[in-house]
Amino acid sequence: MTEKESVRIDKWLWAVRLYKTRSLATEACKAGKVKIEGQSVKPSREVKVGDVYTINLGTLNKTVEVKACLHNRVSAKLVPDYLTDLTPPEEYERQQMIREMNSEKRPKGTGRPTKLERRLIDRMKNKN
Repeated sequence: MTEKESVRIDKWLWAVRLYKTRSLATEACKAGKVKIEGQSVKPSREVKVGDVYTINLGTLNKTVEVKACLHNRVSAKLVPDYLTDLTPPEEYERQQMIREMNSEKRPKGTGRPTKLERRLIDRMKNKN
């Protein structure tokens, strides 16, 4: 395999926009958040076409298959040319449900809650 056919996993994760910076991708690999077949990978692992990785992005566990290697970051429109998203739809539904549970909905135009309203909201959330 020549050098152009493979690339480091941390660089590939950054290039396909799964992480904002390469150092964040490196830290994720070191923390065990990037796995192949259940095994954590080191940041220096070489990516090969056909590899399937499971990436823990906070509350989302994303599964992606490598379509092609690349060394430079690409635009968001070109990302589907380099990876296939194998994440089950249930995972995205779970992510959406978590977002909805963590957000507060207030009617438009009501402004910030008053001190009394904030205390009532805290009591409803069992914050005391």
